[in-house]
Amino acid sequence: MKLNIFRYEGDESYYDEFEVPQEPGQTVLDSLFYIQENLDDSLSFRYSCRGAVCGSCAMLINKVPRLACRTQVKPLLEGQDEAKIKHYLALERGEKIKEKSVLVEPLPHLPVVKDLIVDEDKFFEYYREMKPFLQTDAEAPEKEYEMSPAEVRELEEYTNCILCAACFGACPVDGENLNFRGPAALAKLYRFHIDPRDDEARLKLADYEYGWWACDFHTNCQKVCPKRVPPNIAIGKARAELQQDDNQQEN
Repeated sequence: MKLNIFRYEGDESYYDEFEVPQEPGQTVLDSLFYIQENLDDSLSFRYSCRGAVCGSCAMLINKVPRLACRTQVKPLLEGQDEAKIKHYLALERGEKIKEKSVLVEPLPHLPVVKDLIVDEDKFFEYYREMKPFLQTDAEAPEKEYEMSPAEVRELEEYTNCILCAACFGACPVDGENLNFRGPAALAKLYRFHIDPRDDEARLKLADYEYGWWACDFHTNCQKVCPKRVPPNIAIGKARAELQQDDNQQEN
C-alpha cells in the first residue's frame, strides 16, 4: 500500500509517497513507524501511549482529523471510511486523496513545526484561559463530596476529553478566525460549570464574541472526537443559560 505524507522543514513543504507492506490490524501510526524505521528516519510525528489515551498522535488522515494510533488503514484503502464531516477550507489545501493510498497531513489551523508535528501553543493557551481546575471556597467535607449518578454521568461526557486537538483542527470557525477559543476549551469550561463541587461563575469566562457566541454548530467537533465528547451540546446549553439569565435580569 502507499502512504502520501506531507513533509515540511524550514520553508520547504512537499508530499512524499512511500510504499509500505500491509499487515492485519495495521494502523496509520504503525505505518509511520515502518517508514521511520526502514525508509526515512527523518520523518517526524508525535506519539506517546499508542492506545488512544494521550491524544499526541492526532493528525489529518484522508482529510479528517483522527488519532493515528487507532485509525486502521484497511477501511481507508477499501473506501469504507464512514467519517463524514462538514467541509471547511483546510480540506481544499494540499494533495487530494488518491485511490489505494492513505493521505497523512498535519492538523489544520495550527502552525507546522516539522512534517506532521504542529505547534499547539494556541490550543493550550485557550484551554488554560478557561481555568481548567476545581475552584471552591467551601470547606472540604470530612470524607468525600457526594454526587448523584446523573451528575457523574453528565460530567463524564466532558472529562473524557484527551486534549488531542482533533476538534480544533476540524472546526470551520477556527479555520476562519483563530480568536475563537475552540471546542475543547469551551467543553472543559462547561465541565467545571456543571460540577456541583465548583462555585466559580464559570460561564462568564467565555461570554464574549470569540467564546460561546462564535460557534456555528457545524458539529465536526463531536464527529471527530475519539472519545465522543460533545462540545456543541455544551456550547448550546451554555448559551441558553446565559440568555435565560439575561432575560431574568431584564424582567
